[in-house]
Amino acid sequence: MLSHLKKMDWTIVIILCFFMVASILLIHSGIQSDPIMAGSDKTMLLYYILGFVVLFGTAFVNYKLFIKYHWILFTAGLLLLLYVAFFGDVINGAKGWISLGPVNVQPAEVFKFILILSLAAIVAAKQRELFFWKDVVPISLLTFVPFAFVMVQNDMGNALCYVVILLGILWIGNMKSIHTLLIMLLIAVLVYGGIKSYIGFHDQITSFLTDIDKEHWLDRFDAWLLPDEASKDATYHTNNAKLAIASGGLFGKGFLGGAYVQSGFVPYTYSDSIIVVAAEEFGFLGVSVILFLYFIIVHRLITIALECKSSEGPVIIVGIVSMLLYQIFENIGMFIGLMPLTGITLPFLSFGGSSLLINMACMGVVLSIRLYDEEPEELFMNPHPSYLMEQKERSL
Repeated sequence: MLSHLKKMDWTIVIILCFFMVASILLIHSGIQSDPIMAGSDKTMLLYYILGFVVLFGTAFVNYKLFIKYHWILFTAGLLLLLYVAFFGDVINGAKGWISLGPVNVQPAEVFKFILILSLAAIVAAKQRELFFWKDVVPISLLTFVPFAFVMVQNDMGNALCYVVILLGILWIGNMKSIHTLLIMLLIAVLVYGGIKSYIGFHDQITSFLTDIDKEHWLDRFDAWLLPDEASKDATYHTNNAKLAIASGGLFGKGFLGGAYVQSGFVPYTYSDSIIVVAAEEFGFLGVSVILFLYFIIVHRLITIALECKSSEGPVIIVGIVSMLLYQIFENIGMFIGLMPLTGITLPFLSFGGSSLLINMACMGVVLSIRLYDEEPEELFMNPHPSYLMEQKERSL
Protein backbone atom coordinates (compact mmCIF):
# COMPACT_ATOMS: atom_id res chain seq x y z
CA MET A 1 0.00 0.00 0.00
CA LEU A 2 2.82 2.41 0.90
CA SER A 3 4.53 1.77 -2.44
CA HIS A 4 1.26 2.49 -4.22
CA LEU A 5 0.85 5.77 -2.35
CA LYS A 6 4.36 6.79 -3.37
CA LYS A 7 3.62 5.93 -6.99
CA MET A 8 0.28 7.78 -7.00
CA ASP A 9 0.11 10.75 -9.38
CA TRP A 10 -0.54 13.39 -6.75
CA THR A 11 -0.55 16.17 -9.35
CA ILE A 12 -3.91 14.92 -10.62
CA VAL A 13 -5.27 14.65 -7.06
CA ILE A 14 -4.14 18.21 -6.21
CA ILE A 15 -5.69 19.63 -9.40
CA LEU A 16 -8.96 17.90 -8.53
CA CYS A 17 -8.85 19.57 -5.11
CA PHE A 18 -8.51 22.96 -6.84
CA PHE A 19 -11.50 22.07 -9.04
CA MET A 20 -13.51 21.15 -5.93
CA VAL A 21 -12.93 24.57 -4.36
CA ALA A 22 -13.65 26.38 -7.64
CA SER A 23 -16.80 24.35 -8.26
CA ILE A 24 -18.28 25.03 -4.83
CA LEU A 25 -17.55 28.77 -5.07
CA LEU A 26 -19.00 29.08 -8.59
CA ILE A 27 -22.10 27.06 -7.70
CA HIS A 28 -22.59 29.17 -4.56
CA SER A 29 -22.56 32.27 -6.74
CA GLY A 30 -24.71 30.72 -9.45
CA ILE A 31 -27.59 29.74 -7.14
CA GLN A 32 -28.08 33.16 -5.54
CA SER A 33 -30.78 34.06 -8.06
CA ASP A 34 -32.42 30.62 -7.97
CA PRO A 35 -33.96 29.83 -4.54
CA ILE A 36 -35.03 26.39 -5.76
CA MET A 37 -31.37 25.34 -5.99
CA ALA A 38 -30.47 26.69 -2.53
CA GLY A 39 -28.00 24.39 -0.80
CA SER A 40 -26.59 22.98 -4.05
CA ASP A 41 -23.12 24.18 -3.09
CA LYS A 42 -23.24 22.05 0.07
CA THR A 43 -24.63 19.14 -1.93
CA MET A 44 -21.74 19.48 -4.37
CA LEU A 45 -19.30 19.28 -1.45
CA LEU A 46 -20.90 15.97 -0.47
CA TYR A 47 -20.66 14.79 -4.09
CA TYR A 48 -16.97 15.67 -4.09
CA ILE A 49 -16.33 13.80 -0.83
CA LEU A 50 -18.01 10.76 -2.36
CA GLY A 51 -16.11 11.46 -5.58
CA PHE A 52 -12.74 11.22 -3.84
CA VAL A 53 -13.86 7.94 -2.28
CA VAL A 54 -14.66 6.71 -5.80
CA LEU A 55 -11.35 8.10 -7.09
CA PHE A 56 -9.16 6.27 -4.57
CA GLY A 57 -11.39 3.20 -4.53
CA THR A 58 -11.04 2.85 -8.29
CA ALA A 59 -7.33 3.68 -8.20
CA PHE A 60 -6.56 0.77 -5.86
CA VAL A 61 -8.51 -1.73 -7.99
CA ASN A 62 -6.40 -3.25 -10.75
CA TYR A 63 -7.80 -1.75 -13.95
CA LYS A 64 -7.34 -5.12 -15.68
CA LEU A 65 -10.32 -6.31 -13.64
CA PHE A 66 -12.54 -3.83 -15.53
CA ILE A 67 -11.06 -5.04 -18.81
CA LYS A 68 -11.65 -8.68 -17.92
CA TYR A 69 -15.35 -8.16 -17.17
CA HIS A 70 -16.10 -5.39 -19.66
CA TRP A 71 -18.86 -7.36 -21.41
CA ILE A 72 -20.78 -7.66 -18.14
CA LEU A 73 -20.46 -3.90 -17.59
CA PHE A 74 -21.47 -3.19 -21.20
CA THR A 75 -24.57 -5.40 -20.99
CA ALA A 76 -25.63 -3.92 -17.65
CA GLY A 77 -25.13 -0.41 -19.04
CA LEU A 78 -27.26 -1.13 -22.10
CA LEU A 79 -30.04 -2.52 -19.91
CA LEU A 80 -30.00 0.70 -17.88
CA LEU A 81 -30.18 2.82 -21.05
CA LEU A 82 -33.03 0.68 -22.34
CA TYR A 83 -34.87 1.03 -19.03
CA VAL A 84 -34.69 4.84 -18.95
CA ALA A 85 -35.71 5.03 -22.63
CA PHE A 86 -39.12 3.67 -21.58
CA PHE A 87 -39.45 4.36 -17.85
CA GLY A 88 -36.97 7.16 -17.14
CA ASP A 89 -37.85 10.45 -15.50
CA VAL A 90 -37.79 13.65 -17.56
CA ILE A 91 -35.48 16.41 -16.31
CA ASN A 92 -34.74 19.49 -18.44
CA GLY A 93 -36.35 17.87 -21.47
CA ALA A 94 -34.25 14.68 -21.37
CA LYS A 95 -35.94 11.40 -20.48
CA GLY A 96 -32.77 9.86 -19.13
CA TRP A 97 -32.92 9.82 -15.35
CA ILE A 98 -33.60 7.26 -12.64
CA SER A 99 -34.88 8.67 -9.34
CA LEU A 100 -33.51 6.94 -6.26
CA GLY A 101 -35.21 8.88 -3.49
CA PRO A 102 -33.53 12.30 -3.26
CA VAL A 103 -30.85 11.31 -5.77
CA ASN A 104 -31.22 11.30 -9.57
CA VAL A 105 -28.90 9.04 -11.59
CA GLN A 106 -28.22 9.56 -15.29
CA PRO A 107 -27.23 6.25 -16.93
CA ALA A 108 -26.02 8.05 -20.08
CA GLU A 109 -23.21 9.54 -17.97
CA VAL A 110 -22.38 6.16 -16.44
CA PHE A 111 -22.21 4.58 -19.88
CA LYS A 112 -19.38 6.90 -20.95
CA PHE A 113 -17.15 5.13 -18.44
CA ILE A 114 -18.39 1.71 -19.57
CA LEU A 115 -18.00 2.52 -23.27
CA ILE A 116 -14.38 3.63 -22.81
CA LEU A 117 -13.47 0.41 -20.99
CA SER A 118 -15.31 -1.86 -23.44
CA LEU A 119 -13.97 -0.27 -26.62
CA ALA A 120 -10.46 -0.19 -25.14
CA ALA A 121 -10.67 -3.89 -24.25
CA ILE A 122 -11.87 -4.83 -27.75
CA VAL A 123 -9.35 -2.68 -29.62
CA ALA A 124 -6.36 -3.57 -27.42
CA ALA A 125 -7.11 -7.28 -27.79
CA LYS A 126 -6.57 -7.06 -31.56
CA GLN A 127 -2.80 -6.58 -31.17
CA ARG A 128 -2.60 -5.60 -34.81
CA GLU A 129 -3.65 -2.98 -37.33
CA LEU A 130 -7.41 -2.50 -37.45
CA PHE A 131 -9.16 -3.58 -40.65
CA PHE A 132 -12.08 -1.51 -41.85
CA TRP A 133 -14.80 -4.11 -42.46
CA LYS A 134 -13.54 -6.64 -39.93
CA ASP A 135 -12.86 -4.27 -37.04
CA VAL A 136 -13.84 -0.62 -37.55
CA VAL A 137 -17.39 -1.25 -38.81
CA PRO A 138 -18.38 -3.79 -36.08
CA ILE A 139 -16.93 -1.60 -33.32
CA SER A 140 -18.79 1.41 -34.73
CA LEU A 141 -22.05 -0.54 -34.88
CA LEU A 142 -21.51 -1.61 -31.27
CA THR A 143 -21.25 2.07 -30.31
CA PHE A 144 -24.32 2.96 -32.38
CA VAL A 145 -26.59 0.91 -30.08
CA PRO A 146 -26.09 3.08 -26.95
CA PHE A 147 -25.92 6.15 -29.21
CA ALA A 148 -29.43 5.37 -30.48
CA PHE A 149 -30.78 4.73 -26.96
CA VAL A 150 -29.46 8.08 -25.72
CA MET A 151 -30.76 9.98 -28.77
CA VAL A 152 -34.22 8.57 -28.00
CA GLN A 153 -33.86 10.17 -24.55
CA ASN A 154 -33.42 13.63 -26.20
CA ASP A 155 -29.83 13.78 -24.94
CA MET A 156 -27.87 14.74 -28.05
CA GLY A 157 -24.86 16.01 -26.08
CA ASN A 158 -24.04 12.69 -24.42
CA ALA A 159 -24.86 10.75 -27.60
CA LEU A 160 -22.29 12.79 -29.55
CA CYS A 161 -19.81 12.19 -26.74
CA TYR A 162 -20.02 8.45 -27.49
CA VAL A 163 -19.03 9.17 -31.10
CA VAL A 164 -16.04 11.25 -29.98
CA ILE A 165 -14.90 8.47 -27.63
CA LEU A 166 -15.21 5.97 -30.49
CA LEU A 167 -13.14 8.13 -32.85
CA GLY A 168 -10.43 8.70 -30.26
CA ILE A 169 -10.10 5.01 -29.46
CA LEU A 170 -10.10 3.97 -33.12
CA TRP A 171 -7.36 6.51 -33.79
CA ILE A 172 -5.08 5.26 -31.01
CA GLY A 173 -6.07 1.66 -31.73
CA ASN A 174 -3.83 1.45 -34.82
CA MET A 175 -6.41 2.17 -37.50
CA LYS A 176 -4.94 2.47 -41.00
CA SER A 177 -3.91 6.00 -41.94
CA ILE A 178 -6.01 5.95 -45.09
CA HIS A 179 -9.08 4.95 -43.09
CA THR A 180 -8.41 7.73 -40.57
CA LEU A 181 -8.19 10.30 -43.37
CA LEU A 182 -11.34 9.00 -45.03
CA ILE A 183 -13.31 9.12 -41.77
CA MET A 184 -12.09 12.66 -41.06
CA LEU A 185 -13.08 13.68 -44.59
CA LEU A 186 -16.48 12.02 -44.19
CA ILE A 187 -17.10 13.84 -40.90
CA ALA A 188 -16.10 17.17 -42.44
CA VAL A 189 -18.43 16.60 -45.42
CA LEU A 190 -21.32 15.54 -43.16
CA VAL A 191 -20.89 18.56 -40.86
CA TYR A 192 -20.57 21.02 -43.74
CA GLY A 193 -23.39 19.39 -45.70
CA GLY A 194 -25.58 19.24 -42.61
CA ILE A 195 -25.11 22.94 -41.86
CA LYS A 196 -25.75 23.99 -45.47
CA SER A 197 -28.80 21.71 -45.68
CA TYR A 198 -30.22 23.04 -42.42
CA ILE A 199 -29.93 26.61 -43.66
CA GLY A 200 -31.08 25.86 -47.21
CA PHE A 201 -34.03 23.62 -46.27
CA HIS A 202 -34.94 25.26 -42.99
CA ASP A 203 -38.69 25.34 -43.59
CA GLN A 204 -38.86 21.65 -44.49
CA ILE A 205 -36.67 20.67 -41.54
CA THR A 206 -38.79 22.81 -39.23
CA SER A 207 -41.93 21.03 -40.40
CA PHE A 208 -40.33 17.60 -39.98
CA LEU A 209 -38.95 18.22 -36.49
CA THR A 210 -42.26 19.70 -35.40
CA ASP A 211 -44.07 16.59 -36.60
CA ILE A 212 -41.80 14.31 -34.55
CA ASP A 213 -42.01 16.55 -31.45
CA LYS A 214 -38.39 17.79 -31.56
CA GLU A 215 -39.05 21.53 -31.57
CA HIS A 216 -36.38 22.08 -28.91
CA TRP A 217 -33.75 20.96 -31.44
CA LEU A 218 -34.96 23.79 -33.71
CA ASP A 219 -34.39 26.36 -30.97
CA ARG A 220 -30.86 25.13 -30.36
CA PHE A 221 -29.81 24.97 -34.01
CA ASP A 222 -31.56 28.22 -34.94
CA ALA A 223 -29.75 30.04 -32.13
CA TRP A 224 -26.47 28.61 -33.41
CA LEU A 225 -26.80 28.81 -37.21
CA LEU A 226 -29.55 31.40 -37.77
CA PRO A 227 -29.42 33.72 -34.74
CA ASP A 228 -30.93 36.66 -36.68
CA GLU A 229 -33.98 34.60 -37.64
CA ALA A 230 -34.35 32.69 -34.37
CA SER A 231 -36.98 33.61 -31.82
CA LYS A 232 -36.09 35.61 -28.74
CA ASP A 233 -36.77 32.56 -26.58
CA ALA A 234 -34.32 30.49 -28.66
CA THR A 235 -31.50 33.03 -28.35
CA TYR A 236 -32.25 34.19 -24.80
CA HIS A 237 -29.78 31.81 -23.12
CA THR A 238 -26.83 32.24 -25.49
CA ASN A 239 -27.26 36.00 -26.00
CA ASN A 240 -27.35 36.73 -22.28
CA ALA A 241 -24.42 34.38 -21.72
CA LYS A 242 -22.37 36.28 -24.31
CA LEU A 243 -23.26 39.60 -22.70
CA ALA A 244 -22.27 38.28 -19.27
CA ILE A 245 -18.96 36.94 -20.58
CA ALA A 246 -18.19 40.23 -22.34
CA SER A 247 -19.03 42.28 -19.25
CA GLY A 248 -16.49 40.34 -17.22
CA GLY A 249 -13.59 41.85 -19.13
CA LEU A 250 -10.07 40.98 -18.07
CA PHE A 251 -10.43 40.78 -14.28
CA GLY A 252 -14.18 40.25 -13.80
CA LYS A 253 -16.73 41.91 -11.53
CA GLY A 254 -15.66 40.06 -8.41
CA PHE A 255 -17.15 37.15 -6.49
CA LEU A 256 -20.97 37.52 -6.30
CA GLY A 257 -20.63 40.72 -8.34
CA GLY A 258 -21.81 39.58 -11.76
CA ALA A 259 -24.89 41.61 -12.72
CA TYR A 260 -26.21 39.16 -15.33
CA VAL A 261 -25.56 36.09 -13.20
CA GLN A 262 -26.91 37.52 -9.94
CA SER A 263 -30.01 38.96 -11.66
CA GLY A 264 -30.98 35.58 -13.07
CA PHE A 265 -30.64 36.57 -16.73
CA VAL A 266 -28.51 33.50 -17.50
CA PRO A 267 -30.24 30.12 -16.94
CA TYR A 268 -28.57 27.13 -15.29
CA THR A 269 -25.62 29.10 -13.89
CA TYR A 270 -25.02 26.31 -11.37
CA SER A 271 -24.62 23.60 -14.04
CA ASP A 272 -24.40 24.02 -17.84
CA SER A 273 -23.67 27.76 -17.68
CA ILE A 274 -21.12 27.69 -14.87
CA ILE A 275 -18.33 28.95 -17.14
CA VAL A 276 -20.42 32.12 -17.60
CA VAL A 277 -20.24 32.69 -13.83
CA ALA A 278 -16.45 32.33 -13.95
CA ALA A 279 -16.17 34.67 -16.94
CA GLU A 280 -18.36 37.44 -15.55
CA GLU A 281 -17.08 37.39 -11.98
CA PHE A 282 -13.41 36.44 -12.52
CA GLY A 283 -12.90 37.64 -16.06
CA PHE A 284 -10.62 36.37 -18.79
CA LEU A 285 -7.91 35.64 -16.23
CA GLY A 286 -10.23 33.44 -14.19
CA VAL A 287 -11.29 31.42 -17.22
CA SER A 288 -7.63 31.15 -18.26
CA VAL A 289 -6.78 29.61 -14.88
CA ILE A 290 -9.56 27.04 -15.35
CA LEU A 291 -8.32 26.17 -18.85
CA PHE A 292 -4.76 25.89 -17.51
CA LEU A 293 -5.92 23.39 -14.88
CA TYR A 294 -7.59 21.35 -17.62
CA PHE A 295 -4.35 21.50 -19.61
CA ILE A 296 -2.38 20.12 -16.67
CA ILE A 297 -4.89 17.26 -16.23
CA VAL A 298 -4.75 16.34 -19.93
CA HIS A 299 -0.94 16.65 -19.96
CA ARG A 300 -0.64 14.25 -17.02
CA LEU A 301 -3.04 11.79 -18.66
CA ILE A 302 -1.04 11.79 -21.90
CA THR A 303 2.23 11.44 -19.99
CA ILE A 304 0.90 8.37 -18.13
CA ALA A 305 -0.31 6.92 -21.45
CA LEU A 306 3.14 7.34 -23.00
CA GLU A 307 4.74 5.56 -20.04
CA CYS A 308 2.38 2.56 -20.26
CA LYS A 309 3.75 -0.88 -21.10
CA SER A 310 0.36 -2.58 -21.48
CA SER A 311 -1.73 -2.39 -24.62
CA GLU A 312 -4.98 -1.45 -22.83
CA GLY A 313 -3.70 1.45 -20.72
CA PRO A 314 -3.01 4.00 -23.48
CA VAL A 315 -6.29 3.18 -25.25
CA ILE A 316 -8.31 3.73 -22.06
CA ILE A 317 -6.55 7.02 -21.38
CA VAL A 318 -7.07 8.33 -24.92
CA GLY A 319 -10.77 7.48 -24.57
CA ILE A 320 -10.92 9.50 -21.34
CA VAL A 321 -8.99 12.41 -22.87
CA SER A 322 -11.37 12.40 -25.87
CA MET A 323 -14.37 12.54 -23.54
CA LEU A 324 -12.94 15.39 -21.46
CA LEU A 325 -11.84 17.50 -24.43
CA TYR A 326 -15.22 17.11 -26.11
CA GLN A 327 -17.08 18.15 -22.96
CA ILE A 328 -14.81 21.15 -22.36
CA PHE A 329 -14.98 22.34 -25.98
CA GLU A 330 -18.73 21.78 -26.29
CA ASN A 331 -19.62 23.41 -22.99
CA ILE A 332 -17.50 26.53 -23.46
CA GLY A 333 -18.05 26.66 -27.24
CA MET A 334 -21.83 26.80 -26.97
CA PHE A 335 -21.65 30.11 -25.09
CA ILE A 336 -19.39 31.83 -27.60
CA GLY A 337 -21.19 30.70 -30.76
CA LEU A 338 -18.86 27.86 -31.77
CA MET A 339 -21.22 24.99 -30.90
CA PRO A 340 -24.98 24.48 -30.52
CA LEU A 341 -26.51 24.63 -27.07
CA THR A 342 -26.66 21.22 -25.39
CA GLY A 343 -26.91 19.87 -21.86
CA ILE A 344 -23.23 18.94 -21.60
CA THR A 345 -21.75 19.85 -18.23
CA LEU A 346 -18.27 21.29 -17.65
CA PRO A 347 -16.12 18.51 -16.13
CA PHE A 348 -15.40 18.82 -12.39
CA LEU A 349 -17.13 22.24 -12.13
CA SER A 350 -20.81 21.93 -13.06
CA PHE A 351 -23.30 20.78 -10.43
CA GLY A 352 -24.26 17.14 -10.85
CA GLY A 353 -23.53 13.91 -9.03
CA SER A 354 -23.59 11.50 -11.98
CA SER A 355 -21.17 13.48 -14.15
CA LEU A 356 -18.77 14.23 -11.27
CA LEU A 357 -18.64 10.65 -10.00
CA ILE A 358 -18.07 9.24 -13.48
CA ASN A 359 -15.29 11.76 -14.15
CA MET A 360 -13.70 10.89 -10.81
CA ALA A 361 -13.98 7.19 -11.64
CA CYS A 362 -12.22 7.87 -14.94
CA MET A 363 -9.41 9.65 -13.09
CA GLY A 364 -9.28 6.70 -10.71
CA VAL A 365 -8.80 4.29 -13.61
CA VAL A 366 -5.94 6.44 -14.90
CA LEU A 367 -4.29 6.31 -11.46
CA SER A 368 -4.87 2.54 -11.42
CA ILE A 369 -3.10 2.25 -14.78
CA ARG A 370 -0.13 4.09 -13.29
CA LEU A 371 -0.11 1.82 -10.23
CA TYR A 372 -0.70 -1.58 -11.83
CA ASP A 373 0.56 -1.21 -15.39
CA GLU A 374 3.83 -3.04 -14.74
CA GLU A 375 2.21 -6.05 -13.05
CA PRO A 376 2.47 -9.20 -15.26
CA GLU A 377 -0.73 -9.99 -17.14
CA GLU A 378 -0.50 -13.67 -16.17
CA LEU A 379 -0.37 -12.79 -12.48
CA PHE A 380 -3.73 -11.07 -12.74
CA MET A 381 -5.53 -13.31 -15.22
CA ASN A 382 -4.44 -16.58 -13.58
CA PRO A 383 -4.33 -15.97 -9.83
CA HIS A 384 -4.55 -19.69 -8.88
CA PRO A 385 -2.56 -20.45 -5.68
CA SER A 386 -0.41 -23.08 -7.40
CA TYR A 387 0.47 -20.59 -10.12
CA LEU A 388 1.36 -17.91 -7.60
CA MET A 389 3.53 -20.38 -5.65
CA GLU A 390 5.30 -21.37 -8.86
CA GLN A 391 6.03 -17.76 -9.69
CA LYS A 392 7.34 -17.17 -6.17
CA GLU A 393 9.67 -20.16 -6.38
CA ARG A 394 11.00 -18.97 -9.74
CA SER A 395 11.72 -15.55 -8.31
CA LEU A 396 13.79 -17.18 -5.54
